[in-house]
Amino acid sequence: MTDAEFLVWLDEPSAIRVVLAEVGVFSKGVETTRFLADRHYTTSTTDTPANLAYLGIIRGGISFDESLPLDGQTSLSTGNIEIDNASGERDDWLADVWHNRSIEVFIGDVRWPRSAFRRIFAGTVADIGSRDAGVLNLSLRDKLQRLNTPVSEMVIGGTGTNKDALQPLVFGECFNVSPVLVGTNHEYLFHAGPAESVIEVRDNGVPVLRTDKLSTGRFTLNQSPAGQITASVQGDNVGGYRNTVAGIVQRLATAYGTVEDRFTTNDLDPVNLSAFDTLHPQPVGLYLPDRANVLACCQQLASSVGAQVAMSRNGRLRLLKLALPASGAARVITAADMVAGSFKPARRTTVIAGVRLGYARNWTLQQSLQTGIPAAHRTLYEQEYLERTANDAAVAVTYRLHGEPTRVDTLLLTEADAQAEAARELALWSVPRSVYTFTGFASLLLLELGQALTIVHPRYGMDAGVTGQVIGLSTDWSTRRVGVEVLV
Repeated sequence: MTDAEFLVWLDEPSAIRVVLAEVGVFSKGVETTRFLADRHYTTSTTDTPANLAYLGIIRGGISFDESLPLDGQTSLSTGNIEIDNASGERDDWLADVWHNRSIEVFIGDVRWPRSAFRRIFAGTVADIGSRDAGVLNLSLRDKLQRLNTPVSEMVIGGTGTNKDALQPLVFGECFNVSPVLVGTNHEYLFHAGPAESVIEVRDNGVPVLRTDKLSTGRFTLNQSPAGQITASVQGDNVGGYRNTVAGIVQRLATAYGTVEDRFTTNDLDPVNLSAFDTLHPQPVGLYLPDRANVLACCQQLASSVGAQVAMSRNGRLRLLKLALPASGAARVITAADMVAGSFKPARRTTVIAGVRLGYARNWTLQQSLQTGIPAAHRTLYEQEYLERTANDAAVAVTYRLHGEPTRVDTLLLTEADAQAEAARELALWSVPRSVYTFTGFASLLLLELGQALTIVHPRYGMDAGVTGQVIGLSTDWSTRRVGVEVLV
């Protein structure tokens, strides 16, 4: 069924719609799946499994909220499913473990085979609760929650001084990292795994000779060290070297974190990620000498180019970017697509007159090196970031804005890329932006975060149409309505 056919069916008066939920749960010592619905449904004889009954115990609305925050912070999509418990027969469900179990939600017609249903949500259960004595409530989150785990907890091991230190990780290119001494013969580890290259090794800032062992992310000094050993390196090279945001995010999501929570290729949106990689080839670098979080690292990478990590409703990882105009062809929305009286301004953004970005991070600060190195090099080792700034003096005067912008640090490597990103962000936020909200009919239920919309409406100067970007969706599949937030 095409999207157009699906939307027609949603509004078809003769349709007998049913929502199915397949929920994992740990009950009485056994991992199992419970099959729930908002009306009784049984799979057909040709389905797999055949003749499977879904309990018709879902009550109230089935809603999901997702957003693209203007501050660039990661936002987990959330949802809620209410389950009938009027007689108390499911009181024991409160003793089961639902936390971080998978859930998939589907919609279709009660007369359809299960294979014809459309998935409308894939995520995890946050927990179960009870708003009152007659119901149970499942709180839902999208699958980004699975990435909320440590990147790695592997330690050096052995009997050496650094046996309890974490094995460091490098993704992309990093300047002046502090490798870990792992042996008695001046062997150092800079990345726990195959690496791309060692650009330079320094002893108190002075380049020294070494022998590289890239297959294990190590090098050995050709002489005894006199001071602090640092290195500029290109890291992780399993299946190819990656130094872009999309490439490293995919690598982190699928190969790091707790094994059972790692994403597979089925959890990725290949079309979105490939397109993002094409549009954002800027090289980046991330060094992890200490405990770090997979989701936080992915967001740190994405925010370096003004993007955010997000999940589609189908549970696939995407990278989305606040941008006006938004990428892709804009869908035209008119007052006829909205519930009467629901269209209104919600909030306005803060105008800025400058953007200041940090780039080319120095991962090991070294103050007052006295080894005869050039003064320019010594200065580089003393500062954590280089900086680029974009300013608009006219905006500063008009809006009476004073003072230097606060520096926002990125993982970008080059001056040109940092300057371009600063200019892009300044252009976006140096003019007043507004967020408008409205409630849409069933024809808008398939809108997606980040999508471009052109709103044609008799209010707020939009008679001829104004193009914006979807930044919030609150979807209720029971009422077939969707709350929409658009940045213009």
